Amino acid sequence: MSMKTPATRTRVGKYELGKTLGEGTFAKVKFAKNVETGDNVAIKIIDRDQVLRNKMVEQLKREISTMKLIKHPNVIKIYEVMASKTKIYIVIEFVDGGELFDKIATHGRLREDEARRYFHQLINAVDYCHSRGVFHRDLKPENLLLDAYGILKISDFGLSALSQQVRGDGLLHTACGTPNYVAPEVLKDKGYDGTTSDVWSCGVILYVLMAGYLPFDEPNLMALYKKICSADFACPSWFSSGAKKLIKRILDPNPLSRIAISEILEDEWFKKGYKLTHFEWEEDVNLDDVDAAFDDSKENLVTEKKEKPVSMNAFELISKTQGFSLENLFPKQPGSVKRETSFASHSPANEIMSKIEEAAKPMGFNVDKKNYKMKLKGDKNGRKGQLSVATEVFEVAPSLHMVELRKVGGDTLEFHKFYKTFSSGLKDIVWKSEATVEPNKSSLP
Repeated sequence: MSMKTPATRTRVGKYELGKTLGEGTFAKVKFAKNVETGDNVAIKIIDRDQVLRNKMVEQLKREISTMKLIKHPNVIKIYEVMASKTKIYIVIEFVDGGELFDKIATHGRLREDEARRYFHQLINAVDYCHSRGVFHRDLKPENLLLDAYGILKISDFGLSALSQQVRGDGLLHTACGTPNYVAPEVLKDKGYDGTTSDVWSCGVILYVLMAGYLPFDEPNLMALYKKICSADFACPSWFSSGAKKLIKRILDPNPLSRIAISEILEDEWFKKGYKLTHFEWEEDVNLDDVDAAFDDSKENLVTEKKEKPVSMNAFELISKTQGFSLENLFPKQPGSVKRETSFASHSPANEIMSKIEEAAKPMGFNVDKKNYKMKLKGDKNGRKGQLSVATEVFEVAPSLHMVELRKVGGDTLEFHKFYKTFSSGLKDIVWKSEATVEPNKSSLP
């Protein structure tokens, strides 16, 4: 946790950087605003030295080029790429409705007609990607975002493959993706068709949307692989006969007989309420900025400029928070980040740190402290590895702090479960403003 006064604003080119939306091994994603147009965007900031050291230049160029090639209403847009001496900046569409996964985690399974509507958008987007020679290879609800209007957007092409990567036998040979959503032929490591493997993942997603759980889910990896390779699953009783029939044709373990997208588009269950996505097809996509971001020329480099922020009364800032509540993770209004929350405290920074450590350790979390930074890391592997939570303290006025917590690794649903227990151990240090407290009610669950 770093204790600091409000930082100065940071400008990169025409963009003013805001709060961190997410972070990974090599990159951090920040909210940003285009100061010329006022438009909100997200900027993926990548450490240039780390990319070079790990020989990931070609992989990163491929990811950026892939996103620029795909111009579809149901795929996250990439606007431009910039570079400084130390960082690569990828400016992408800001989508503020959260993950489709959050919808399931919050409300459980979707109604069949609602699931079908999202499936329509997913198939339209995947079909377009394939027409441009792009295979996603990691399709899952966590990589499907929703905008403020509920429109589905595919994100994260970090594992995508371009058709140029297909070998002489016409197949891809890199095993990747999230195990529960991966096609049997990918697991067998004998080469696979990117088109049919993406179709399989779409089938798993449709099943999850309608069932509220996975068709293939085993704690033991070998048992999971065995189930996937034999397509050992059963449809719940509430699935309509049309949905069952289509899902069984999609989750066919033989890629040669698996239903193709062209056939899905003609399926009677799929066609109910179907609307073709209309958009302008862009033939020429300029990739010059991608090349410029990775060459050694100093001509196009941007710089990070620090600017003084507009001052805000500390209590005004705190009154804008909703309190340290579980409901913050399941907001009713779009625009909130589902994997982070914050609270205010009048306690000293050292006491805040101690309380967080006291609450986390009994839950099986290792605590890593460095100065005023703290990272909580679970000692057990979950669905997506170990759960990892970063915390940070901002001193907004003497004896008044804002504490932010955000998930930086692991599964979102597991973070929600952790948070519910963890928050109850911090009641003593949370400051409740008049805006966050109702009569006879605590702001904590």
